[in-house]
Amino acid sequence: MANHISPSFPRLVQEFFTEYLVVQRNLSAHTVSSYRDTFRLLLRYLEEYHHKRPSRLNLKDLDAPLILAFLDHIESQRGNAIRSRNVRLAAIRTFFRYATHHDLGALQTIQRVQAIPTKRYDRPLLGFLTPDEMQAILDAPNRATWSGARDHAMWAMFYNTGARVSEVTAMCMGDLDLEQGPCIRIRGKGRKRRAIPLWKTTQRVLIDWRRRTHVDPEAPLFPNRTGHRMTRTGVEDRLRRSVRGAADRCPSLKDRNVSPHILRHTTAMHLLRSGVDITVIALWLGHESPDTTHQYVEADIEMKRKTLDAIREPDSSDDAWQPTDDLLRFLDSL
Repeated sequence: MANHISPSFPRLVQEFFTEYLVVQRNLSAHTVSSYRDTFRLLLRYLEEYHHKRPSRLNLKDLDAPLILAFLDHIESQRGNAIRSRNVRLAAIRTFFRYATHHDLGALQTIQRVQAIPTKRYDRPLLGFLTPDEMQAILDAPNRATWSGARDHAMWAMFYNTGARVSEVTAMCMGDLDLEQGPCIRIRGKGRKRRAIPLWKTTQRVLIDWRRRTHVDPEAPLFPNRTGHRMTRTGVEDRLRRSVRGAADRCPSLKDRNVSPHILRHTTAMHLLRSGVDITVIALWLGHESPDTTHQYVEADIEMKRKTLDAIREPDSSDDAWQPTDDLLRFLDSL
C-alpha cells in the first residue's frame, strides 16, 4: 500500500482557492474575496508576530491556540467586531474541513481547530432612519449637476430595494427595466438573483437619470466620474456628503453615522410598518431565511415597548394588581 503524501501548506491553500472554492463550489467573486482577505490577515499575523514565513508553514503549525490568538488579535488590535471575527473563523473552518481529505497526518490539529466555537455577542438594536430623515437625504444632492443627479438616483435605488452596497455597485444599465413592469434585477449573494419592483417615484427618478448617462447595457448603472463602477468607499463618501447636506433641513441627522447598511435597515423597517408581510420583506432583501428578517420584527416590537413604557403613567392606586399565587410571584420575580 502506497504511503499517503500530504501536499505542502502553500499548495493546499492554492488548491483550496483555485479548485475547491472556484471550480467545485463555484462561489461568487465576492465570497472568494472574503476568504482571501481572511488568509491575508492570518498569514501576515503569523509572519509578524510568530516569525513564521507562509512558504515554510505546514498545517500542524496552525494549531488551535494559534488560531485563537489570531482571532483575539483581529478583535482587540484591529478593532474587528465579534461578527467579523466569526466570519474569519468560518473561513478558516472551511479550509480545515477541506484539508481533512488532503492531509491525514494533521487530523488532530484539524479537529481541534474545527472545535473552536463562534463567539456569542449581543445583537445591537437596529439603526434606521425616519421617513423625514430618509427624504432629507434623498433631497440633499444637487440634481443640477451630474454627480448630484447620480447620487439622488442611487439613494432612491437603495431606499426602494434595500439592496446591499455590493449589489447596487454591481448594477448595470441592462438590469434596469423601466417599461415592462418597472423593476431592477439584482445580483445577490451566492449568485442568487432577484427582481424588485420599482415605486413610481423611483421610476421617474431613474428615467431622468438614464437620459443623462450611458445606454450600453453592460455599463454601470451608477458609475464614477471615469465611467467605472463605484467602490464601497466611494459610495460611503458620497452618502456622508448627502447626510451633511440633509442635516441643515433635518437636524436629527447632525453628527449621525449613516451607512449604506442603515439605508437597507430603513427600507425593511418602513416596509414592515407599512404592513408588508415578513416573508415578502425577506425576498425583497434577498435573505436566505426569514429568520434573518425577523430581527426587524424584534426591533419594531422593542421600540414600541419602550415608547409605551415612556408614556405609561405609574399606577399608584391601592387596588393595583398584585400576584395572588406563589407560582405567579415566582414567575414575576424572574
